[in-house]
Order: sequence, then structure tokens, then C-alpha cells
Amino acid sequence: MSKKIITLTRHIIEEQRKFPEATGKFTDLMNDIAFAAKLISYHTNKAGLMDILGETAETNVQGEVVKKLDAFANETMINALDHGGHTCVMACEEEEDIIPIPDQYPLGKYVVLFDPLDGSSNIDANVSVGTIFSIYTRVTPDGRPGTVEDCLQPGVKQVCAGYVIYGSSTMLVYTTGNGHGVHGFTLDPSYGEFILSHPNIQIPKKAKIYSVNESNFDFWDQSIKNYVHYIKQIDKATGRPMNSRYIGSMVSDVHRNLLYGGIFLYPASSKAPQGKLRLIYEANPMAFIVEAAGGKASDGKNRILDIKPEKLHQRVPLFIGSEEDVTMVEEFIAGKRTK
Repeated sequence: MSKKIITLTRHIIEEQRKFPEATGKFTDLMNDIAFAAKLISYHTNKAGLMDILGETAETNVQGEVVKKLDAFANETMINALDHGGHTCVMACEEEEDIIPIPDQYPLGKYVVLFDPLDGSSNIDANVSVGTIFSIYTRVTPDGRPGTVEDCLQPGVKQVCAGYVIYGSSTMLVYTTGNGHGVHGFTLDPSYGEFILSHPNIQIPKKAKIYSVNESNFDFWDQSIKNYVHYIKQIDKATGRPMNSRYIGSMVSDVHRNLLYGGIFLYPASSKAPQGKLRLIYEANPMAFIVEAAGGKASDGKNRILDIKPEKLHQRVPLFIGSEEDVTMVEEFIAGKRTK
């Protein structure tokens, strides 16, 4: 008897049946996101042949040079999500302001925030990149265009978060939280469908991998220097040293650590006192996923998901991964230990 194939759509529908009040709108929205991911995946795989590598003449709101594939991914996500009647507003890393739904399309109850292509600085080197997305329910009245207020909700209010990683294969990982687990779906190019390949992902409580850009070492607070020095020391009793694995694409680093255990850290520094990663486009969705898998995410002092965003492009330090490893770095930051 052949193994039952569970597609992303089937999985979401089966989950939807657990909620009698469900309308199917969320399923439709997720299908739109999956379709956008397939388009981005295709162009990512063909990028070297389609004149879509390299840079445009533009910079984004962060002051970063926009890559051609970055611009394509951004446009693809917007076009996939603006017309189905499921969303009331969107916002993304590449745009300075919120993205309203065009007047000719109906409005829905969902708010979608996304980073269209995380790790895009690595595109030309053929390093894995990814799309990160976050879904909320609007807080402003139905029937009206969504506002920035709908976008500035704490991460704990997410109804879904996920990412798509474009590597040797394309994989979509998502969770709806509330004990429903984290599930991974691999794109089968033969079927053109995302197939359940990693059900109920659980991150180990403690691991031996750390992921950080150590070129910033001299710019870190002393507590972070102490922590990194500690985990690199040799001590068989505590399982040290930890192994360094750093790709430079946050979604790729966190994805690996989610599967095998580990901690990803991007601390504040004298160059970036508020941190570098964006709270609502990167930190919140990845924190929602990692927590749902049994891990932990912190800014060093506070739970990431409890932070109330004050602006669309707010930045934050991030320590995310295996629970015991994140707790340890918090202890170093709090001064409870120096070694």
C-alpha cells in the first residue's frame, strides 16, 4: 500500500475541520501564499539563466540596495495577496508604508506582513534564501481599508507564521500556534505541490550549534563577548565547544537549527544599538514558529512575542533557538554569569 500523500492544502483543510466556525478564507489565503512561493522558487532556481541576478538601481526603505530577485519576490507576494478578498492590508520589509488593497478588490479580515526574500545579499552566490510571512486578524472595524494599527500588533497575536526556504529543495514551514504544531512541506516539482515531509517539528531543548556573525565581535557588549567565548571553550562535561554554523541568511540558519537544534543570535552592537533584524517581518514570525516547536526567542531580556511594535520597520536584537541555549545567553546578558 502506497504512502498517503498529504498536500499543504489537504493539511490545512483537515485542520480547518477542527473549527466549526471556519469559513475557508484562511485556506484560500494560504493557497495564495503557496502559489507565490512556487513562482519565487521557479525564478530562484532559474535566476542564473534569466537575467534576474544582480542589483536594480533602487534602494529600499532600509537603505539597502534592492536585488532584482528581491524586487520580483516583493511584487509576486503583493500580486498574489491583494485581490482574493482575504486581506485588508499588507506591509513588507521593502516598502516604507503599508500596502493598501486596491479599491477594485474586496477587503478581508487578515493582515499579512512579509519579508519577500530574506538573505537576498547572498543571491548572487547561490546561497539559500527564503520568504518569511506572518498573518494576523485585523483590529480595526471590518469593511474598511486596513491601517498601520492592524500591522503593529505584538507577535503573540499572530494566527499563523511561516517561511519558505529556497535551497536544494523548496520547503514551506508553517504553524498556527495554539498547540497545533509546526509542519514542513517540500515542493515536489513533478506534482507542483507542497507535500508534507516534516510533520510536528520539535526543536531539541539543548544543542551544540551556534549561528552568529562573529565579524561583529568587537562591536558587541561585553556580556555577549563573554557568552561566545564561553561556548567556544573546550569542556567535555558541559559538551563544549559548540560548533559554529553561519550561513548569513537568517531564515536558513534558523531553519537548520529548528531541525537539528541550536541557537541563532544577532545581538545589538555599537553599530546597530537597537539590533538589526526587523521585529514584525523577521523576528516575530520566526519566534512564533520556534516557540510552537518547543524553542525560545528573546531580545536578551524580553520574550520577542510580547514586544508591542511602535513602527513598521522597528529593529530588535534576536536570540532564538533551543530553549536552554537561549536561557543561557539571557543569563549572561543579565550578569548572572560571566563564564
